[in-house]
Amino acid sequence: VACELLGEVTGDLRFVVHDAQDDTTPVDLELPEVLGHIPQKTFSDNHVDPQLTPLRLPADLSVRDALHNVLRLVSVGSKRFLVNKVDRAVTGLIAQQQCCGPLQLTVADVAVVAQSHFSRSGAATAIGEQPVKMLVDPAAGARMAVGEALTNLVWAKIKDPEQVKCSANWMWAPKLPGEGAAINDAARAMRDAMIAVGMAADGGKDSLSMATKVGDETVKSPRQLVISAYAAMDDIGKVVTPDLKHPGAGSLIFIDPAGGRNRLGGTALAQTLGMLGSESADMDEPLLLRKTFAAVQDLIDRGLISAGHDRSDGGLVTTLLEMAFSGDCGFELRLAGDGSALEALFSEELGLVVECLAGDSREVMQTLAAQGIPCRDLGPTTPERHLIIHYNDEVVLDEDMRVLRQWWEETSYRLERLQMNPACADEEKKNIYDRRGPSYHLGFTPEPAPPAVLASAAKPRVAILRDEGSNSDRELTSAFYMAGFEPWDITMTDLLEERINLDQFRGLAAAGGFSYADVPESAKGWAAAILFNDKLKGMFQGFYDRPNTFTLGICNGCQLFGLLGWVPWQGIKAEEQPRFIRNVSGRFESRWVTLKVLPGRSIMLRGMEDLV
Repeated sequence: VACELLGEVTGDLRFVVHDAQDDTTPVDLELPEVLGHIPQKTFSDNHVDPQLTPLRLPADLSVRDALHNVLRLVSVGSKRFLVNKVDRAVTGLIAQQQCCGPLQLTVADVAVVAQSHFSRSGAATAIGEQPVKMLVDPAAGARMAVGEALTNLVWAKIKDPEQVKCSANWMWAPKLPGEGAAINDAARAMRDAMIAVGMAADGGKDSLSMATKVGDETVKSPRQLVISAYAAMDDIGKVVTPDLKHPGAGSLIFIDPAGGRNRLGGTALAQTLGMLGSESADMDEPLLLRKTFAAVQDLIDRGLISAGHDRSDGGLVTTLLEMAFSGDCGFELRLAGDGSALEALFSEELGLVVECLAGDSREVMQTLAAQGIPCRDLGPTTPERHLIIHYNDEVVLDEDMRVLRQWWEETSYRLERLQMNPACADEEKKNIYDRRGPSYHLGFTPEPAPPAVLASAAKPRVAILRDEGSNSDRELTSAFYMAGFEPWDITMTDLLEERINLDQFRGLAAAGGFSYADVPESAKGWAAAILFNDKLKGMFQGFYDRPNTFTLGICNGCQLFGLLGWVPWQGIKAEEQPRFIRNVSGRFESRWVTLKVLPGRSIMLRGMEDLV
């Protein structure tokens, strides 16, 4: 990438441009003269005592009862209600999306996007935000947001930890008494924390009007700072996800950069009790967190850990449960400490849990100990879907994993009923309680197209057809290229203006997307452009009639061929022609499905029979 050194910042309030070719100085300005002696703007505010009270836990509150309440919080429970209704795979570059594990649960910590369809490089992104802790201590909340971004990003092996950058997005009401001082405290704390851990903010935005008056009352949003961290990756395959991979053969290790602290202020547990607390989690030792980040990156690079998850909303117990939920298995763990089991399990201090093979646990712990990072072996994973937690040699939780997972899914289910056909939400709730992972079957060895085929000048040509609003043509092109075809990018305008026709193509693939923004119904405008133009209609019919051609429609392209009368075949009466209509759920659905390839006449699927 070309770059040029333009100059230096001098700090003498002069703006000077020097022309090296003729040794002249065409610009030499006194900045005060340019700015008109504009005075420095000054904001004044005073701190307001929030009058916080220490958190007092009910004496009769059991771990199970506390967990029942915490898992039903929106911030803690399943995010299924968010991810099922949006496309999580468009571009074909998404290497890690929100869901992971055999059951595709919403527990992923980091997002990974490939740089192209033909390389292993890419970028990782993760966020951190702690709005409730901001209410207790804005400075601590800001530091924790930085820390959470790092403990989420750490699961992707990044190219250079020193190059982690982020955007800082603020949502605040600083014009209210005390809030200006609070955001100043938070901004300074964020700056100092980033310097200490070695990351930098290179952008962001702010929404500083987060308050309104309703009658005599002022309604304001919670203080919020969202850190969106990102970094380059050399290998997008080096990502560790939370789902447990080795039930019965794995060990769980807790990494504690908080140094044994277990403060409960601003936690999900406090929220369920209608309290806030007076002391929240904080990043007390940023250098220890920095060492932890580097050590975990090293363990990922060496292939010593198979699963990992950060301690955040809901505490350590939620971290462990989500790893078991997504791995569809269980564990039996032993914890110990000076405080109560509730403090140990529900505090939201910075921390990580990793899974490794039992035989590697010693090496993992030695690696961490060599850097002075506190860690301890919690216990083994189990293939049985049952969870047992001991604290100071007392069983504090002994429960069927499926029961706890149902609690975790409950709030999402309630929200789903408000967003989709309630009958579909009810049906899914019944099915997910005892759902098992899919039984995949691969009866052949997949091999890439040989280099000789890719380099051949005699590859079969396929037209990648797109129209206004198509957005999946690039990944479709890449797929055909890697399968040994010669893909051509063809627009409807190319066909209309006779720059090319379909006679020279063996294949026709219509891309997905939203042609004409789906205003006249999905693909209806696209189909009309063909059916009501005699020239195009004849061209497409001629392609269809040729015995040596094939057609593929993806998403919007599939809807196109349905409206053209090509699905399932031509000659069907108009009133009997199948059409793609509104989903039973009443909305777009993005889900992983399990398909089986049956014996048939398809050339494309030949040799893949019984593939699941």
